[in-house]
Amino acid sequence: MDYPGKGYRALFGWVQLVRSTDNSSAGAAFDMDPFYLFEDAPSPYAFFGINPTLFDAPSRAERDPLTWTAHSYLAWTPMDDTERRVLPLAGFSWGFNIDSAGRITLQQVQALTAVDWDAHLPYLGTSHPGWVFDKWQPGSEP
Repeated sequence: MDYPGKGYRALFGWVQLVRSTDNSSAGAAFDMDPFYLFEDAPSPYAFFGINPTLFDAPSRAERDPLTWTAHSYLAWTPMDDTERRVLPLAGFSWGFNIDSAGRITLQQVQALTAVDWDAHLPYLGTSHPGWVFDKWQPGSEP
């Protein structure tokens, strides 16, 4: 993905939520997946910057059976707004599974929709009360 904006107009971020069978809900719900260096920062973004790249290399010390699914959303926060607002632009789902023999298989990458993002809104609002999370409006690029 490429964006022609320069400077502050090229600031975007990635919001990533993960559901895994070893998370706090045993895979029943998604949790935030912050970059570990900033996991105590009150920002919903895992990555943020000028044309940021999403990079993740999930791993576990043991190859126990596991299902790990990420919902990754490219988003922007308007600089001229009085609130810290997150506006989603695009999203995709990806992940992997580890079976009982320790074999890893990748999940098929799939595009996410407004319905997927909107389903996360209650959790996002609760986990980051200082931010406003807008519903996904397809075609609402900066």
